[in-house]
Amino acid sequence: MSPTLTRRGFLVALTGTAATLSIGVAPASGAARSAAPSSPGDFVPNVWVRLEADGTLHVTCARSEMGQGVRATVPFVIASELGADLSRVVVVQAPGDPCYGNQNTDGSTSIRMLYPALREAGAVARAVLVATAAEAWGVSPESLIAADHEVKERTGSRRIGFGELAAEAAGRPVPKSAPLRPDSELVGICDTLPFPDAELFSTGTATYGADTMLPGMLTAVVARPPDLGATLTGFDEAAARAVPGVVDVVRLPEWKDPGQFHPVGGVAVVARHTWAAMKGREALAATWTPGDRGGVVSADEYAAMTASLDAGGKPSRKKGHADKALSEAADTLSADYRVPHLAHAMMEPLAAVVSYTGDACEVWAPTQAPQRTISWVAKAVKLPKKKVTVHITHLGGAFGRKGKPDFIVEAALLSKHCGAPVRVQWTREDCMRHGYYHACAVQRVEAGLDGSGRLVAWRHRVAAPTIASTLVGFVEKLLSMELGMGLLDFALDVPNVSVEAVKTENKVRIGWLRSVYNINHCFSTQSFIDELARKQGVATPDMLKTVLGPPRLLSPKETGGKIWNYQMSLHEHPVDVGRWHGVIDAVRETSGYDGDPGEGRAFGFAAHLSFNTYVAVVVAVTEDSLGRPHVDEAWMAVDCGRAINPDRVRAQMEGAVVFGISSALHGNITLEGGAVVQSNFHDYPVARMDQAPRAIHVDLLPSDGPLGGVGEPGLPPVMPAIANAWATLTGERVRELPMVKPA
Repeated sequence: MSPTLTRRGFLVALTGTAATLSIGVAPASGAARSAAPSSPGDFVPNVWVRLEADGTLHVTCARSEMGQGVRATVPFVIASELGADLSRVVVVQAPGDPCYGNQNTDGSTSIRMLYPALREAGAVARAVLVATAAEAWGVSPESLIAADHEVKERTGSRRIGFGELAAEAAGRPVPKSAPLRPDSELVGICDTLPFPDAELFSTGTATYGADTMLPGMLTAVVARPPDLGATLTGFDEAAARAVPGVVDVVRLPEWKDPGQFHPVGGVAVVARHTWAAMKGREALAATWTPGDRGGVVSADEYAAMTASLDAGGKPSRKKGHADKALSEAADTLSADYRVPHLAHAMMEPLAAVVSYTGDACEVWAPTQAPQRTISWVAKAVKLPKKKVTVHITHLGGAFGRKGKPDFIVEAALLSKHCGAPVRVQWTREDCMRHGYYHACAVQRVEAGLDGSGRLVAWRHRVAAPTIASTLVGFVEKLLSMELGMGLLDFALDVPNVSVEAVKTENKVRIGWLRSVYNINHCFSTQSFIDELARKQGVATPDMLKTVLGPPRLLSPKETGGKIWNYQMSLHEHPVDVGRWHGVIDAVRETSGYDGDPGEGRAFGFAAHLSFNTYVAVVVAVTEDSLGRPHVDEAWMAVDCGRAINPDRVRAQMEGAVVFGISSALHGNITLEGGAVVQSNFHDYPVARMDQAPRAIHVDLLPSDGPLGGVGEPGLPPVMPAIANAWATLTGERVRELPMVKPA
């Protein structure tokens, strides 16, 4: 095999289909699938739209595609507002550029935050095309409509294609804004959107991070320290250089706290192909002196967090006097819940290509954060940000990991050192042992009941390391925005409430992972609701509705002050308990929760609000031949406001179920001597086909609520729903994840 032949290319050739498939790679001069240069006759009213004289409409997607369908939804919001024929739309992947606004593809923000701006871009383009036709025909613009890639008379027969208007429209002034269409005109267009990348994904021709090939490109792998802050004490450079194909051995700058998005340090082996780089790294035989985190053991970390829970903390949310009410309660219930560190475990290992030429730097990478990448690369190679160009490839999964550009900075440093384009390739083991991890947590929930069984007190204490400890240094407890992911915004119709974050030290790089702290908070609250329901002898959905209270809009006063609300205004995106009730009732009915689940099968329920979307889940769980939980079937009810692309919304929810099964059953990053123990899918399993449900039913509720996110909110309730079902099936209450203990 030629060292330049990709593994995927080899497999395509092996199956005899090489004659009909081409492996797409990003050319040296630009991003894959980029638009052709604009010609003088093109109509370009804004950065999102370019119309050619032949009617081809280039619509820009400024967010990253990682399988969630953003390249299907974002451009077609523009095209739908414009009135375009979707079959004539070409999707253009934007490079990193502030002209597109916030390009970070995280926080489930692509639609819920960009939707007005995207529609505005389409409306402005439509207004100019309509005005151009109106002037040509001597009629008022109000008498015309743009639809089916044409401007037409509303009552007459004249029509003219968008392409025929392009050259004339290009010379007209462009308004800053334009009226939007009535929503009723968009529904038919948006219900069944095409997925422009489906063929690329299914034929293996999509361009991912490692697919970029540049003339003279070298490949590097890095030997990184086993624990954060470890010092390199020795390595065999001569042995590494003796490996055929190795051209350089480069020591990277050491990591210092707070790490932010700096690489963790180590020694890079640079070679003419990946295999040589990997064999060279093996030959290094690097040795390390542990840093101040080198003695950390996971069991000690959890013990310290539990001790912090015992000590308590200052309430971040307070109503009444929870301590007093608990001490005077006729009956109480208390439970501790533990969620471990989790890895992103995306299918595509990290990879980035950087070409540094002295006065400019060009990047090709599967990044969720191109503008953050520009800033960090510019700083690393000491260039102005305007001299750094970032091209975004497809992402083979990400879940938040590829929003941290440390791996791209490695490639930039090495390209500058080597004077050639460099691809940094991480292995699966690298990703597992040197990542940014979802924060572990220990949480204690306590409830007090009066003599009639009425809930009179609720105290929730949480110990978890904050992401801020990675970004700004030691911060002793969770920030309010992190508590706002399921605790401060959790509707509690209880007279005495206290929510307390307690001191927790950080031992690894903490970073956001799909749904972030909602995972921890939802597991504790929804597991506790189930335990409370069993104590009271009522159905879990009824118990949750009792705790939530009657339908109402949650006021800041109920939450203990202003809450983060996922970057959205509480005025425009209120916490609506009525919508919460709606998904609870809907999933209860569609799943048959109150009926007989069948022999050897039990139902589990949970519901949660996150990213301004309400999701309720019921799972049917059985016991497999090894005595482990198996999710046989799942139902979800979702209120995300208007679903702009229902197929993709359902796909995100289905993916959340599988992700939740993986996390609940197997997800577990542990530390020994400060180093991550797990290394690959054999000791950090993800759900395989035989562990997936035979059916996942997703019910998208009709809603006039404001748009919510869909990439993340499906995940949090899946995990407690599985644990609750297992408790019903076996009588075993799971308070610590993962549910399947390592062999």
